[in-house]
Amino acid sequence: MLNVIFPKNANNSTNIGKLNIIIFGFITIITILRSIAHIILPDGGANTIATIILFPGNPDPDNVIYFIFALWGLSQLLMGILYIIVLFRYRNLIPLMWLFILAEYLVRIFIGRFIKPLREEYFTGTAPGEFGNYIFIPIALIMFIYSIYITLKDEKKKA
Repeated sequence: MLNVIFPKNANNSTNIGKLNIIIFGFITIITILRSIAHIILPDGGANTIATIILFPGNPDPDNVIYFIFALWGLSQLLMGILYIIVLFRYRNLIPLMWLFILAEYLVRIFIGRFIKPLREEYFTGTAPGEFGNYIFIPIALIMFIYSIYITLKDEKKKA
């Protein structure tokens, strides 16, 4: 199983399954769009999407938040570009990508709940990402298991 997660050669020779490609492609599109929003929105999406309150002060402390959101968008964009490369050139790395996606969303929840929790008074509502965290975890886990199954089945067929 480890050779499925960490193949010796990255390529498109393994049948990863249509469902894997479609759902991984969907996650890739979401990642790219989300990253672009964080980069180009004036508030980085902090207020308009994440519903974080505005903070008073001079100089404006919100600008620091917007800057960090834009940097976060850059990180997401780089991951999205990696996903695109994997999707079109190295599909046998999709099981590994599902592990990265699973880890990202699990650790987001862990950080938000235990390491750097923010109380309700910091928000004016609930960000869509809050729901996304709980949706993408089971999707990533199921698709990881499915990708392992499909890949092992394909390897068995080839042997």
